[in-house]
Amino acid sequence: MSRHDVDERELLQNLLQRGYRYALSLTHNNEKAEDLLQDAWLSVLSKGGPRHVGYLFATIRNRFIDLDRRAAVLLVEPLEEGDLAGMEPQAALEAEEVRVELLALESALGTLRPEEREVLFLTAVEGFTAREVSQLTRRPRGTILSLAYRARIKLREFMTRAESERRR
Repeated sequence: MSRHDVDERELLQNLLQRGYRYALSLTHNNEKAEDLLQDAWLSVLSKGGPRHVGYLFATIRNRFIDLDRRAAVLLVEPLEEGDLAGMEPQAALEAEEVRVELLALESALGTLRPEEREVLFLTAVEGFTAREVSQLTRRPRGTILSLAYRARIKLREFMTRAESERRR
């Protein structure tokens, strides 16, 4: 296998991983995200589309809308609990605190509308600018900025409430 083949395979793997994370941000469900990515990737391949992130993300988004995923009820899946029995008490306590924080974050993300999660993912995780997200989603830049702002406010409020409830 040539170095070119290895580089191309790594680029493709990276592209598909980013596509999966984007699909997950839209669906908020592992299995639905996998199905959405697979459906979008098959569409890209069958149409001979370019293999770059913008095209794949646009295809994922269009498939998400086409499959009426916006109307689906979003379920929050609990994270798997690890075996804390063999850990030192302090380490077990810290691990439990991290698990509680992750569950709270998962719940908080579940309260966001799909378009808010989408914009938050594209800006915070993928690092796209508001202008780039605007072009990708075909929404006005002001709408993107508003969605991102509202999503961050909702997350902050949810996490603050969750923290105050834990302290009680």
